[in-house]
Amino acid sequence: MSDDNPHSTSGSARKTWASKLLQLFTGEPNSREELVDLIQDAEERDLIDNDTKEMIEGVLDVAELKVRDIMVPRSQMVTIDIHQSVESFLPIVIDSQHSRYPVVSENKDHIEGILLAKDLLAYGFGMTDEEFSLAKVIRPAVIVPESKRVDVLLKEFREQRYHMAIVVDEYGGVSGLVTIEDILEEIVGEIEDETDFNEDSKADIRRINKSRYSVKALTTIEDFNEYFNLELDDEEYDTIGGMVAHGFGHLPQVGEEVTLHGMIFKVTGADKRRIQQLQVTLAEAPRVTDAD
Repeated sequence: MSDDNPHSTSGSARKTWASKLLQLFTGEPNSREELVDLIQDAEERDLIDNDTKEMIEGVLDVAELKVRDIMVPRSQMVTIDIHQSVESFLPIVIDSQHSRYPVVSENKDHIEGILLAKDLLAYGFGMTDEEFSLAKVIRPAVIVPESKRVDVLLKEFREQRYHMAIVVDEYGGVSGLVTIEDILEEIVGEIEDETDFNEDSKADIRRINKSRYSVKALTTIEDFNEYFNLELDDEEYDTIGGMVAHGFGHLPQVGEEVTLHGMIFKVTGADKRRIQQLQVTLAEAPRVTDAD
């Protein structure tokens, strides 16, 4: 039988989710809400899976965000002073495990450039006889305003091939930084790497953006309450993972989410025995205990 047969099960019967989704848009939604409803309907009809639905919704959300909404705030920036020696700043690089560092002079308002961790390799392995100097290896810093649209910045990241930008307020003071990963996480969810499940890590709760946080499941209810200024009951459960697992009523898989106490808990890490990592989204920006 010819493969051109329109009734072939290997032909038109196996359309991609994208072509099926396009069929839903023939009604021409007149608002974002109608478009979101169509996407939700597509998932319910198994035209797209939950991950695809969340990615499409993430793209829509990014179109409405400003850089100030997703930036790493000034207080959480890991910086290196341009006058530091390799011996003094190398522990910072090893401990934080970032790939890029703003290099400053005097304070965080004076950005001299960006240090790429990979640029240190040539000096550490004897690939050059040149004496090390931060001023010689740093790259130019890209400066963007808080009010810049995130989707526009993503396009610039891709076209100009840089991965980090320094964010300034209306007075020219540094208010934070933003990376291409920060934007991608708004679309596809948190991007975990092999160091994120290190049990010895001190960052039990890590801020992603203004209302979203990465939380280790073994974080105690007491610590969770203290960080977010909440009063969750800690008599029945010791950890936030225990509370969430009970909320699900079963051992959830990665990607599942549940709403508890006005917060959305999404599982971003789990094995066959327990939840490991959670992404917590709050309806309102919390009054957290660490300084912004």
